[in-house]
Amino acid sequence: MLKFFGRGSAFSDEHNSAFFFDGPDMILLDCSMGAYQRVKKMVMYGVEHIYILVTHTHGDHISGIGMLIDFEKFIGKIPVTVVAPSSRVKEDLKFYLTNLEGCSEDWYELVDASELKEDFFGCAIPTKHAEFLDGKCFGYSLSVDGRNVVYTGDTGTLDPFLPYVKKDCILYTEVSAFSTGVHLFADDIKDTVTRLTNEGAEVYLLHMDLEDEILKTMDGPGAFPAPLYDENADLDDIFDLSDSIYKESFTNKNPDHILLFDKLTKLGRSLVGADRASFWRWDKRRHKIWTTSATDVDMIIIPDDSGLVGKALHSEKVIVTNDPYNDPDFNSNVDKSTGYVTKSILVLPVANVNGEYIGAFQLINKLDGEFDETEDARKLSLAAIICGLALESDTFLDDAQHDKLTGLKNRMGFHSDLARNYSEYLDKNNGKVMSLFICDIDKFKLVNDTWGHNAGDIVLAKTAELIAGFCEENQCAYRWGGEEFIMLMPDKDLDECVEMAEKIRLKVMEYEYDLGTEKIHKTMSFGCCTYDPDLTVEKNIEIADNNLYEAKETGRNKVVARREN
Repeated sequence: MLKFFGRGSAFSDEHNSAFFFDGPDMILLDCSMGAYQRVKKMVMYGVEHIYILVTHTHGDHISGIGMLIDFEKFIGKIPVTVVAPSSRVKEDLKFYLTNLEGCSEDWYELVDASELKEDFFGCAIPTKHAEFLDGKCFGYSLSVDGRNVVYTGDTGTLDPFLPYVKKDCILYTEVSAFSTGVHLFADDIKDTVTRLTNEGAEVYLLHMDLEDEILKTMDGPGAFPAPLYDENADLDDIFDLSDSIYKESFTNKNPDHILLFDKLTKLGRSLVGADRASFWRWDKRRHKIWTTSATDVDMIIIPDDSGLVGKALHSEKVIVTNDPYNDPDFNSNVDKSTGYVTKSILVLPVANVNGEYIGAFQLINKLDGEFDETEDARKLSLAAIICGLALESDTFLDDAQHDKLTGLKNRMGFHSDLARNYSEYLDKNNGKVMSLFICDIDKFKLVNDTWGHNAGDIVLAKTAELIAGFCEENQCAYRWGGEEFIMLMPDKDLDECVEMAEKIRLKVMEYEYDLGTEKIHKTMSFGCCTYDPDLTVEKNIEIADNNLYEAKETGRNKVVARREN
């Protein structure tokens, strides 16, 4: 339902302004300067659009709109649509925002109510207020959380709204302790409110000048003060986040926790009040650190001994700099290429359950000043713990799917990739082609028997490196077991598969393996096939393996691609 930043009249400390959410969209009913200050401090994780429904152009109702447009254009990066209740009010708002507030027209969208086609919107309801606002003062009929909602805004009469107030409807109405003719007088409307509540409507009071006196008058009719927003209730946002992650995890098609990292990165940015945020993974196998999730930038991959993220991981400490261009560890190349200006940075290293650092949060440009190492790290701590656990899970799975000696993925990794990364090639209706080969090192046992298992490990590791070096985009090589390897080649037919296998065969044959005490040469045999989606994975591998067997039995150091049905 609606929550109010304030429910007082124009001269109160908490002037009337309300909001609600419709999916990822935030809808504001008017935007006073006080409302703008509150919105700026809110956790805006997941908000994709802000709509401001204007009731009329009194300064106390619209004074924060220009500031909010400015803020979201340059800082929050959330698009804003200002909704005027009529074409006349639209012209007034255009003049106000352009000439008084200085908002460029391309910073926001201005529409009148007849143009708004969102599900939450019913219609604008014209009403009477101050005489000079005749034809320019409105309330709204809305749909909020599946309920019919009527919002009066400032009005001197309930009559225009009564046709919209039905059973189970929620009416938010202004009320005054004084009889002025331009605001609803509590004594005048209490009988109508009693009737509406008896008929099943809920009534909440807003724009109150003397709240205690009004509530005494309206106690009998069963009306309640409009509910205020509690800015300290950010737990609700965390609960909403966890519920969203829980539900979406059942449909997550990613092989890792990309969805979770993305959501928590955005939440971290909001909790700390930063312009940008990113979550980094430390790939110790490749000595790289890279962004699993980042706001407003593409993926970044850098050596793990560089930058402030690398410094935080190796020093195992929170890093804060509020003067990055004079920090020797700050890499300004991204700023130079994009024109972005980095003013402050916080990096929070993230550990697994054993206390080993495996990733990091990075926040850039604190919106309201400088980063505080203690306070901002405290705000990020829960998100960091969750990301650390998720990253540890991914790392454990990644390790389980890789062969430690060669660095290639193993059989588990092969079957995982086939199901996730290459699933479209397993569906015969897609018409996509994929080929594969299986190969092994000729007379590999002789290496172990002659020079020992350490020499055998050298040959295996170097051969894996040679094969992987030929992998093109979207191709992958795997250690199948012992001295056997497999390569998957999507979008390659059998002839192309044979051509690739032949290149690798020649490369291996020409390569000189340095065993330390001696240098040797080795050869490999290959069996190729086109992947048949009508057959099982095992049967496809069996076809390639039969071709490998033929290559071995007919002299080794060759490629065989006999087609089978």
